[in-house]
Amino acid sequence: MKTHTLYVSGIKKMVGINRSYCIGYTGRDIEQTKLHIKELAEIGIAEPPEIPMLYPVRTSSLMHNGEMEILGQKTSGEAEIVLLFGDSEDEVYVTVGSDHTDRGLEEVDINLSKQICDKPFAQNVWNLPDIYPHWDELELSSEVMISGKWIAYQKDKISSILPYEKIIEYLKNSEIELKNSIFFSGTVPLLDGFKYGEGFRMKFVDPVLNNEISLEYKIKNIERSL
Repeated sequence: MKTHTLYVSGIKKMVGINRSYCIGYTGRDIEQTKLHIKELAEIGIAEPPEIPMLYPVRTSSLMHNGEMEILGQKTSGEAEIVLLFGDSEDEVYVTVGSDHTDRGLEEVDINLSKQICDKPFAQNVWNLPDIYPHWDELELSSEVMISGKWIAYQKDKISSILPYEKIIEYLKNSEIELKNSIFFSGTVPLLDGFKYGEGFRMKFVDPVLNNEISLEYKIKNIERSL
């Protein structure tokens, strides 16, 4: 088990993580999700056997601010709701992270495409009880740096994603142990399709409590140095 340092309202908290997952296809509008899956199938990305879909990822891929090394020209981030569970299922923290994925490899094997890239997540977190009453008002946004300029990539309220209770219901039905686990639990739509750049940054905004969590990382393509 690897211990990660988190900050809850500025207070340092050590949380052990020994399981890591990404949950795919978590759109709240199921019909729209199915339509999106069919669109992906047309460009060669296989349809998932179930909706939502759970993908285990390496705990060694978890990272925070810094630089991500990638290989290839078609990798991109996604601003995601991140759920972290401490030593019990009642110890729940919420933050933002990026399900950075190799989009080229995604056409071959979705699960494999999620193993190749690191999974950044913010160390600043919120206690679930503080934000749960206004969950649908929270907002995710992201930008990608292309040729030195930040380009808007995503922006939407998380009401477009399955509600928290549905995510937990799905995980429990999957017989997944929640404690000491982290889940990248869904993203909001892209504004204008996939974009590939040299940096990625995201925000998780709470307009009710006037608070936000941000995360930024550089993307270094080591293929160019070979």
